[in-house]
Amino acid sequence: MNRICLFLVFLTLTQLAAFSQSTDNKTPQETARAFTRQGDYNNALVVLNEALKKDPQNMELQKDIAFNYYMEKEYDQGIAMAKSIIERPDADVTSYQILAMIYKAIGDMKECEKLYKAGIKRYPRSGVLYSEYGEMLWTKQDGGDDAIKQFEKGIEIDPNYSSNYYNASRYYFDSKNKIWGLLYGEIFLNLESYSKRTAEIKDLLLEAYKKLFTDANMEKKQDTKSPLIGAYLNIIDQLGFTVAGGITTESLTVLRTKFIINWFQTYPTNFPFHLFDYQRQLLKDGMFDAYNQWLFGATENLTVFQAWCTAHSDEYSRFIDFQKGRIFKLPEGQYYQLAVK
Repeated sequence: MNRICLFLVFLTLTQLAAFSQSTDNKTPQETARAFTRQGDYNNALVVLNEALKKDPQNMELQKDIAFNYYMEKEYDQGIAMAKSIIERPDADVTSYQILAMIYKAIGDMKECEKLYKAGIKRYPRSGVLYSEYGEMLWTKQDGGDDAIKQFEKGIEIDPNYSSNYYNASRYYFDSKNKIWGLLYGEIFLNLESYSKRTAEIKDLLLEAYKKLFTDANMEKKQDTKSPLIGAYLNIIDQLGFTVAGGITTESLTVLRTKFIINWFQTYPTNFPFHLFDYQRQLLKDGMFDAYNQWLFGATENLTVFQAWCTAHSDEYSRFIDFQKGRIFKLPEGQYYQLAVK
């Protein structure tokens, strides 16, 4: 249900933005969306279908109609409308998402998979379609290995779409290859800093650091095909002493501080990676301690974290203000995952 709610928000916002360019049907469509928000899908459909009679080629109206049929569980009518939309030359990514939701609701995974493949062929740089296709594959028994290929492709071609990092990090956290989980999880937290999923990934991130350093054979299990991971291991192997007393927010701050200093001394230009650039910026600006508290503090020990924030209120407030005022944007071309292809 959380995923459906997130999609509803996304759908509403994108459609409102698109609809702002047109004024002819603004009042009926806005009225219909008010009914939809109230859960009165039949009245929404009454308004939308009347509006469509006056403007039969309005794709935004058609998408709203298909979506309300889905919410009303009138799946046959929803499929008919959604199929007519994706056959249009101007059909967009959202059109494929709506039809996919209906196929999932009726359990037609075969048609859903065909739809995602067609959508990706039409929109090969759509991170959202790779993410949703991967999520569908993951629901199959033993489908994780097929799913991760979609998440990775989404990361490669659309590096600022957060859900692929969310999904990929969860996959790697549950695998032996923890380092990709650490990297993708932290990137996700910077792309989507305040959501229910944020708290989930913070929990997994802390646990992954613990598992990484309690595994005596950690190196042998990592993705050594990637030059980035090889370089990461080369640095991290020298820093185990920083967490010899256990994995805490404080010890992780020391570990990660020494890592980022050593990284740019050893590999200053070899592997451009925005996450490490960002960490170095925070370190230079005196906000790296607060950043690590934000990442790990509340998860490790809420009482201790709150005490730290009280004692360092100016420092933490400065970081939070900076974080909320900046856009974490990853450049294309910084993709180093070679094992999953």
